[in-house]
Amino acid sequence: MSGILFVIGTGPGNPEQMTPEAHSAVSASTDFFGYGPYLDRLQLGAHQNRHPSDNREEMRRAGDALTMAAGGRKVCIVSGGDPGVFAMAAAVCEAIDTGPAQWRSIELVVVPGITAMLAVAARVGAPLGHDFCAISLSDNLKSWDIIEKRLTLAAKAGFVIALYNPVSKARPWQLGKAFELLRAHLPRQTPVIFGRAAGRPDERIIIQPLGDAHASVADMATCIIIGSPETRIISGGGRPELVYTPRSMAGGNK
Repeated sequence: MSGILFVIGTGPGNPEQMTPEAHSAVSASTDFFGYGPYLDRLQLGAHQNRHPSDNREEMRRAGDALTMAAGGRKVCIVSGGDPGVFAMAAAVCEAIDTGPAQWRSIELVVVPGITAMLAVAARVGAPLGHDFCAISLSDNLKSWDIIEKRLTLAAKAGFVIALYNPVSKARPWQLGKAFELLRAHLPRQTPVIFGRAAGRPDERIIIQPLGDAHASVADMATCIIIGSPETRIISGGGRPELVYTPRSMAGGNK
């Protein structure tokens, strides 16, 4: 008898940013799979079982969770942020697509959450107020050439760009290279927002112009938002700077 598999996100880490629907999925589940620090964000009961794994074992984690759900258990896979944005929902779907036939009969419930770029944007105003895109700088699953092409085309098209997975110990140079590429197509005063742990006690939000933006400000837990040529900064009034991208563009209909 097939069980059920929930795929949830805990949001950026502030407990208040985890949705009621995700909390309901946690209450309904008996077994939890995920990266250890994400599982640590949950308040689990004695009847609920943790199955932690390393952050780079997504496909094995998905397979183990699907196998358990196929045996009739109520299983929950836990991501940070939104599970459908560079996270576990895609890994689960891939596992189902390439796995045994019985996995296709499992009830799958993907619960939407709050992803990092939304939390960072909210802390500074509304930089995502017009068209935007999200790009992961990790080249573990795609080539760096593809990343460079997408960065260049997004900048030329005038998108605000949210960067996920900007640096790691294995690839400390990529964010600096990304800034070099973007400086060739965007004004040097374009705002760059470095958002780490948005909404948590250890939050760090730094705004720099693209011309001076330095990769050393970021780590793997940082989400970076790079404005478009339309993005503006409001200063003064005794409050932190506000960053927003107008809903209309020059030459467009309002």
